[in-house]
Amino acid sequence: MNPLFAPLQIRSLALPNRIVMSPMTREHSPAGVPGPDVAAYYRRRAEGGTGLLITEGVAIDHPTAVDSTRVPRLHGESALAGWRTVIDEVHAAGGRIIPQLWHVGPLWGAMRAVDPALTPMRPSGLWGRAGKTVYPEDYLARASVPTQAMTERDIEDVIDGYVRSARNAVDVGFDGIAIHAGHGYLLDAFLWESTNQRSDRWGGDLQRRTEFPVEVVRAIRREIGPDLPIFYRFSQHKQQDYAARIANSPDELAVVLNALVEAGVDVLDASIRRFDAPAFEGSELTLAGWAKKLTGAVSMAVGSVGLDKSLRDAGTPGPADLDGLLRRLEDGEFDLVAIGRLHLADPALATILRNGGPVPAFDRNLHERRLY
Repeated sequence: MNPLFAPLQIRSLALPNRIVMSPMTREHSPAGVPGPDVAAYYRRRAEGGTGLLITEGVAIDHPTAVDSTRVPRLHGESALAGWRTVIDEVHAAGGRIIPQLWHVGPLWGAMRAVDPALTPMRPSGLWGRAGKTVYPEDYLARASVPTQAMTERDIEDVIDGYVRSARNAVDVGFDGIAIHAGHGYLLDAFLWESTNQRSDRWGGDLQRRTEFPVEVVRAIRREIGPDLPIFYRFSQHKQQDYAARIANSPDELAVVLNALVEAGVDVLDASIRRFDAPAFEGSELTLAGWAKKLTGAVSMAVGSVGLDKSLRDAGTPGPADLDGLLRRLEDGEFDLVAIGRLHLADPALATILRNGGPVPAFDRNLHERRLY
């Protein structure tokens, strides 16, 4: 059997295969409300046979969660009604779908001009150490100005926002919860020493810097109960600096990931630019592979699957064979495979792969921004 098409049970979520549509920001939801075009977009991927759809990042119920008004939100009557339609369409096509809860934290203002009266949520008021990044100099100059550090009230409000949005997700019929906690966004900002220099219970050594994301997971698990799975995206790299790391060794990574699994995470979504890149010197094991080895939890690989180069690299990526991916999956290095751009190239990706067809070619100019 092709290991991509083995079933997998995660709490109440029964997956027919190991192919997951990776979250991709689309910005096709005016005023944060997903419309019929968004519902049709997700339905096509369900009809194409993808085992699980993870939505684009969705703003939680907090004033500075996401700065683009065209990113969907998970609060408000109109937005929730829109999501009910999305879910109904996906379920009618035999699919499964979960939302990715998102708070951009220090990166508030990176996508759009923002209200200067609103303070971004930064653990210590710091944007983070700029390194290898794609952000323009004018934005870096504005963002690098320190702001007020998050207060205890701020922290409570954000946790409450996650909980309300998780509750909304359950009430409208999603099949689980995903949390975006990588790439320098809010939860990741508490893990990174460059953005978290607090000396209270929310900062200090790596174990203490883990406390805020752990508390978010605990609160969500208490709210949604034991049946639905929680997926958790983490990364080493940051938008502020692609060379940044939260863990310099497997032992350090274990501190973070085991605490999250103990708090209620079921699936560790290991975000990296190339899924097959070794995570630590001296071992060929990938980030997703280390996540599974260190915790025993279900892990998910993501990053340039089916592409011969990262989209951050120069030139246009071409299609790549999946032999290495299938070998790692069959060997049990990780359990799920999240694929992004190839789902934009062809919504029937899973059916194509099941039938042994060629990997679709991704064309950034043709596929990147359209909603098809």
